[in-house]
Amino acid sequence: MARRVVVVLLAPVTWSPPGIDPVAWRTALAEDVVDLLATLSEVETAVAVTPDDRWLAEAVLWPGTPVYEVPTATPNAVLAALDGYDQAAVVAPDAPDVPGLTLGKLLRPLTSRPVAVAPAEGGEGGLLGVAVRLPAPDWIPALDLDTALPATVRAAAPQPGDLAVTPGWHRIRGPADLARLDPAVEGWEATRALLSGGHRAG
Repeated sequence: MARRVVVVLLAPVTWSPPGIDPVAWRTALAEDVVDLLATLSEVETAVAVTPDDRWLAEAVLWPGTPVYEVPTATPNAVLAALDGYDQAAVVAPDAPDVPGLTLGKLLRPLTSRPVAVAPAEGGEGGLLGVAVRLPAPDWIPALDLDTALPATVRAAAPQPGDLAVTPGWHRIRGPADLARLDPAVEGWEATRALLSGGHRAG
């Protein structure tokens, strides 16, 4: 069986709800995504950070979870740092309620295609995550999860069929995204606690 890893890239978060401490918000989002990864089966999990954000990894990690320090907070830097895996996915840190099934679907096309991306739903563009067979193909363009689009990746591919686009999910990057959080969905406890009135900025 292929050795697979899902890595949360703990990149900076550009928005936080009014009245909530930005550091507490970023930490809550990261904690919820990391907790979700712990429920996935048949994959290993890890986090990636720049040296300046090592504190965040230490705050949210499960014991024994690998941490990759990367020079830039990009999927390309994470993929270059991985060793010993056959497949890898790099996912955004601000999708606290993403279903594990959605991440599983991101990896599934790698049996027949070298690269897959899941778009970020909503109006801001960007990606929820990217998955590749390792070593990563050298045609993958420089990616920023906040701005990259599936069409950009497909345009760089030698053949359009080299890229699979899998179901997307929303990221929490602005006021409109808060309405997408479903209180009936299990998980995202840390984010839920902040939104319900805990840890407000003083």
